[in-house]
Amino acid sequence: MYDYHSPADQYGYILIYPSATRDYNCFDAYSSSSLTHNGGSDSLSIVNMVKYVISTYGADSSKVYMTGSSSGAIMTNVLAGAYPDVFAAGSAFSGMPYACLYGAGAADPIMSNQTCSQGQIQHTGQQWAAYVHNGYPGYTGRYPRLQMWHGTADNVISYADLGQEISQWTTVMGLSFTGNQTNTPLSGYTKMVYGDGSQFQAYSAAGVGHFVPTDVSVVLDWFGITSGTTTTTTSKTTSATTSTTSSAPSSTGGCTAAHWAQCGGIGYTGCTACVSPYTCQKSNDYYSQCL
Repeated sequence: MYDYHSPADQYGYILIYPSATRDYNCFDAYSSSSLTHNGGSDSLSIVNMVKYVISTYGADSSKVYMTGSSSGAIMTNVLAGAYPDVFAAGSAFSGMPYACLYGAGAADPIMSNQTCSQGQIQHTGQQWAAYVHNGYPGYTGRYPRLQMWHGTADNVISYADLGQEISQWTTVMGLSFTGNQTNTPLSGYTKMVYGDGSQFQAYSAAGVGHFVPTDVSVVLDWFGITSGTTTTTTSKTTSATTSTTSSAPSSTGGCTAAHWAQCGGIGYTGCTACVSPYTCQKSNDYYSQCL
């Protein structure tokens, strides 16, 4: 899906491609074992693969990165929470927050409990952060630098989950919103910067579905593989930076959106009023939801 193997010879990095054997080839992101440091299951299996490569091929243990799409993105969040001491950075495409699937009973986010995949699980940043800290009790070190991507038209894993990922990880890292860079790295994409942009950033892809196309070099740059640094990110497109101060759209009358449904956001043309007793609440400039 994303071509990381072609640049591998040029930049000299080793690729590990884990495979999942659970329902619909999805990773375990729901059990306490997988969500807990050294608890077992798929997350520990991946970490053991990493340790094997380090010991067998002499890979640099300080430069271990993770990326994935859909279930792979969900696992990227799991690894960031349960094994922050193993990974330096991650990039997740169309995922959901760490522990959002906890207790779902199955690995596939659609066939199991759908409350998370439909964007129906809403927590405060502090509540989300508590899940992360519980994944590795007593851990006081740094967490991986993270980059999140999501399409506004994703009908598999709700775009609302991007807002929850942002809330979770910016709270864990103690970061606040800085500004937006529009049309970065592609037209219709908005890069949302938090802090100085070196620890966390998110990308909103307007009108894009579950598969989020991107230039792999942007991810490799985030990892520090192409930029020669692991502390800064250089955008491929020069963009204007704007603040997000607009509020959720007000009702224009007529139709009403159901509980949990989208009710606003840039490019949205549907119902802006919510069925009683719910109100339209803004997650970010591109998504408001009836809550």
